Amino acid sequence: MRPSGRNLNEMRPIEIEPGVMRHAEGSCLIRTGGTHVLCSATIEDKAPSFLKGSGLGWVTAEYGMLPRATNTRNRREAAAGKQTGRTQEIQRLIGRALRAGVDRAALGERQIVVDCDVIQADGGTRCASITGGWVALRMAVNKLLKAGAITSDPLVDHVVAVSCGIYAGQPLLDLDYAEDSEAGTDGNFILTGRGRLVEVQMSAEGATFSRDEMSKLLDLAEAGATELVAAQRAALA
Repeated sequence: MRPSGRNLNEMRPIEIEPGVMRHAEGSCLIRTGGTHVLCSATIEDKAPSFLKGSGLGWVTAEYGMLPRATNTRNRREAAAGKQTGRTQEIQRLIGRALRAGVDRAALGERQIVVDCDVIQADGGTRCASITGGWVALRMAVNKLLKAGAITSDPLVDHVVAVSCGIYAGQPLLDLDYAEDSEAGTDGNFILTGRGRLVEVQMSAEGATFSRDEMSKLLDLAEAGATELVAAQRAALA
């Protein structure tokens, strides 16, 4: 039995509320159970300097967590004067994931920055950031298309992410914090709407895993990704 009472292959409730920020070109609030992330997308009219003259655009991300997003207060990273290694790793992951669904030539020489701010954390914050970040990105790109700033859609596919792991010897879909903190194996799976893999992060957290167990987790992730894409489409309908 899972601590949450969910079935082994059951996702947490998914809610994506679009257009929650007045000034951002795209935004949403994504809730996956107790994890809530505010995502926004900002269009910048020029690409980073390393892409000057290339004709290619860029999508990048920044990630942060409010001090009381967790059960104890975390010091603001701005107060410490630098980001933690964990924060840097997560925002690089979000950027890589979102770029996998972008035709950068069609985007043109501009940059879209996706900000993901965790309001409340209960496991899977990087996965929720990717799934919600894509919705904010989609909304921003729609504005470019509507304004005639670009002529073809640079978003080639949906991008979503979900965590899976082995808890008490059982493969589980969509780990919350209670499960994630005790899981013998933990993995984050990033997929496109067509089921193509973008990135897989898996590690043994005290117990090694077999190839068969990895396959079972991938099966769960593919099923979860289908639900997440459906939630993205519903939010944008």
